Formats: sequence, C-alpha cells, structure tokens
Amino acid sequence: MTNIMIFVAASSLVALSAISSAAAEGDAALGQKAFQRCSACHSTTDQKKVGPGLGGVVGRTAGTIEGVRYSAAMKASGLVWDEATLDRFLAAPRDVVPKTTMTVSVPKPEDRQNIIAYLKSLTQ
Repeated sequence: MTNIMIFVAASSLVALSAISSAAAEGDAALGQKAFQRCSACHSTTDQKKVGPGLGGVVGRTAGTIEGVRYSAAMKASGLVWDEATLDRFLAAPRDVVPKTTMTVSVPKPEDRQNIIAYLKSLTQ
C-alpha cells in the first residue's frame, strides 16, 4: 500500500510540474492577441513607431536600436531582454527602468507570459 501511495504522489508531482511549466511558458497564439494592446506603440518588425520594433527583442540589449528615440534611462539601463526581465518590465515598467517613457503595464501574469511567448516566436 505504501508503494502505491508513493507512486501516486510522485506521479502527481510530475504531472503538476509539467502543467506549471507549460503555463509558465505561455501561449504564443494568445500572446499575439494580447499584443494588440502593445501594437499602438510597437510593431513586430523593425518598423519604428512610438516605441521600437519588437521582432527579435528576446536577447537584445535594451536601448540599442539605431534611429529609435529611447529615454536616457533606457539607454543606460544595461538590460538584456530575457524572459524574466521582460516579465518584470511588462508588469511595472517604471519600477524596472525609472524615467522610462513606457507607462503601460500588463498586470495579469498570464497575459505577460503569453506576450513573452509571442515575442520569442518573432525573428528579426
């Protein structure tokens, strides 16, 4: 009986970790829909709008695209846009980069994860 309980518990943990991992990764298709709120200022290509184009943003150093008007704070931030940094920035831009010109946040964690999954799917 003890072996069965250990097996069930272990199987449950494996299943839960797989579910959490998938949720943490986000859904690029849902992220594309959630990105619509971002598209007023950002494109998914190298087209410059109010903000920089976000194609290929994952792995890029913040404030480095030529011809984009970045805040001095963003240029000096030294941030590299990885998943964790994007998540923190999207949640509260001015907490991560004080005096950034980006003021819109994405409060829901699942929306942020989906947007990040979508951004990861974009190539330059």
